[in-house]
Amino acid sequence: MSQIDDLPPLRDVVRNHGLLAKKSLGQNFLFDLNLTSRIARSAGPLEDSTVIEVGPGPGGLTRAILAAGARKVIAIERDPRCLPALAEIAAHYPGRLEVVEADALEFDPRSLAGSDPVRIISNLPYNVGTALLTGWLATDAWPPWWQSLTLMFQREVAERIVADESEPKDYGRLGVLCGWRTEARILFDVPPSAFVPPPKIMSSVVQLTPREQPLPCRLKALEAVTRAAFGQRRKMLRQSLKSIAPQPAAILAEAGLLETSRAEEVPVEGFVALANAWDRSRGG
Repeated sequence: MSQIDDLPPLRDVVRNHGLLAKKSLGQNFLFDLNLTSRIARSAGPLEDSTVIEVGPGPGGLTRAILAAGARKVIAIERDPRCLPALAEIAAHYPGRLEVVEADALEFDPRSLAGSDPVRIISNLPYNVGTALLTGWLATDAWPPWWQSLTLMFQREVAERIVADESEPKDYGRLGVLCGWRTEARILFDVPPSAFVPPPKIMSSVVQLTPREQPLPCRLKALEAVTRAAFGQRRKMLRQSLKSIAPQPAAILAEAGLLETSRAEEVPVEGFVALANAWDRSRGG
């Protein structure tokens, strides 16, 4: 039996169900239940929460979240091979685990979450992690429907999520979006050896908490100016912004930015000011 519940060790579960991780699904299974417990605990108290988990696989993190006391877990899994293993966990925790066979990029779990606070905790499949994150952040309504995101990414993606203008190598559109709407931080690293199969690079657990009142800005405008600016990040803004503003000097002046600045030098609040200036220039 495992150290967190009375279910079999995860290696036995994977062997019994013939679950080899599929590269095509971005799968890397976590077998260390001490580590999955650490991830679950890092999300904070879960007793009053519904937790959304994407890509549970054989259920190592799922078990840790349930053992940590989550009121309910909604696990979204697109690989039908994993469903029998998840059904065993559901039977062990009656009424607390709901497994949905679906592609998380196409499935909206809000209708299942009820009125509880929602936390999203996931060892995200590597091939869809960034797309899922931007989907959770890029909503017109804010504050969002979730209370926090505690997510595992490749280390290089994690660094892009938390980067600002002080880290120009990693700073980009993702860092602007995350910095505008959330407080984002890297909690800890997870070595390749913790996974089966081991990935080639380090992973990191990132936590994002919504800002109650982000600087006022229209999402589509911010997306437009950051796409233009970082799309030609080596050029000065007076040049890179010409794709959306034929005469960039006026909106740069209104935003209080130098024409000679490059995208990686502009803080989040500068991009918000630029997006608002661009909106006004178009009569928005």
